[in-house]
Amino acid sequence: MHSPVPSHFAHRVAIVTGAGSGIGRATSIALAQAGARVLGVGRRKDALEETAHVHSAITVLPLDICEEGAADTIVGTALDLWGRLDVLVNNAGATAVMPLAETERSVITRLFELNVTAPSMLARAALPHLRDSSGSIVNVSSTYGHRPLPGGAHYAATKSAVEQLTRSWALELASAGVRVNAIAPGPTKTDVLAAAGLPHDAIDEMVSRERDRIPTGRLGDPEDVAHWILRIADPLATHITGQVLTVDGGLELV
Repeated sequence: MHSPVPSHFAHRVAIVTGAGSGIGRATSIALAQAGARVLGVGRRKDALEETAHVHSAITVLPLDICEEGAADTIVGTALDLWGRLDVLVNNAGATAVMPLAETERSVITRLFELNVTAPSMLARAALPHLRDSSGSIVNVSSTYGHRPLPGGAHYAATKSAVEQLTRSWALELASAGVRVNAIAPGPTKTDVLAAAGLPHDAIDEMVSRERDRIPTGRLGDPEDVAHWILRIADPLATHITGQVLTVDGGLELV
């Protein structure tokens, strides 16, 4: 168990995308427990409601963040509910196992739309309100945003893009008092591989192979990642921006 994050998020408002499961659910719950009011966004209404049932400070919005106008709808909903915005967690994303010989244009387009374009539009819509609150953006990257991933190059490329967005936005927005950081999880116990359409035996093989390479000897838990999202978004962490913090049990060292 992690020690609880101090309630520096009391009366703060956060948006978390991909809140129906995994890292997004864990982050929504952790923010709510730390005092924030949370708007959890995702495509699956039932999954979002399961997240909301955990804490009364979580409100959910079933919505595909790639839809035209979704960013304005999401930010507008948070403002209508609570009148402010302090934290944006760009967590929603997808992966794809796609060797170069099997590369499909439609898959590349979808990966970049969900992992790069939609978070960018959401950050743009949130920006005026984050300026008002001296808030922060936390982008969720991956250890493969800065390590090669044979057979998954385009997924890795989207996460590399996320890390460059993080650094560039941090410089661009520092004078406005808005901080931008990223968390880069390693292999984590989530349903992202199943959502990518991989069969269970292939997932089990990949998970076993990755676990054997991780120096700490285990996969990450969503709560491991949520803990550091809160730490880096903490309103008292005013002097950290433009950083990519890898939470992968030391995998990037081997």
